Amino acid sequence: MPTLFVVIPVFNEPQTLNECVKRVLGVVLKKSWTIHVVLVDDGSDAVTRLAAEQLTEKFPTSLTLLRHTDNRGKGAALQTGFSHVVVESKDDLDAMIIQDADLEYDPNDFVQLIDALESCGPNCAVFGNRWHGGSVETGMKAWLHMRANRLLTISSNLATGLRISDMECCYKIIPLPILKRILPALTENRFGIEPQIAAALARARAYVAEVPVSYVPRTFKAGKKIGPIDGLRAFWVILQSKFHF
Repeated sequence: MPTLFVVIPVFNEPQTLNECVKRVLGVVLKKSWTIHVVLVDDGSDAVTRLAAEQLTEKFPTSLTLLRHTDNRGKGAALQTGFSHVVVESKDDLDAMIIQDADLEYDPNDFVQLIDALESCGPNCAVFGNRWHGGSVETGMKAWLHMRANRLLTISSNLATGLRISDMECCYKIIPLPILKRILPALTENRFGIEPQIAAALARARAYVAEVPVSYVPRTFKAGKKIGPIDGLRAFWVILQSKFHF
């Protein structure tokens, strides 16, 4: 029975963490699949640490808690989670998906992401696509955020040869054999991990399929953490990836 490992990096999200994990573990997958959460606390505050500990006590068999003593960034937290999954996975049919700790994404989309993964062949990963319905928060900052995401995606496609619509989407489901192959290439500690994953998949000659996913964007005022410096870093990572082709 394959396992879907859900890697959740978390940094200071006490308001949404419990509900996020509850929604993830409440997803009804095909009977052949189980879910295991790998929660990576990236040096969070005391309130978030307590929430993470309480979740471990509540779900002792379906949740693993990993910790960084200091905040190192989303990319570093994902690498910690990926490394744990690679060691713990016992079945080449297992897969890993990334889930943010806020409530922007709907874990019920796991069902169609797994369907796409099973349909597109053994050397395939699947990305979510948020922009299929023009889903974006109103306001200039949110509009610029969407446009920046699209520009980064176009730049990434030019560098990697992939044809995807939303490279920055959180939802990326990757089979364990492919994750094992690309893990050594992942070094970015912050949000540059997103284009780096795409580049690593392209170098591994993996096919990347896409599935429309739900998206309720969080405002910057509500705690959205990505900023202009992260966008510039992503461009730099894309340029670096170009030199590998």
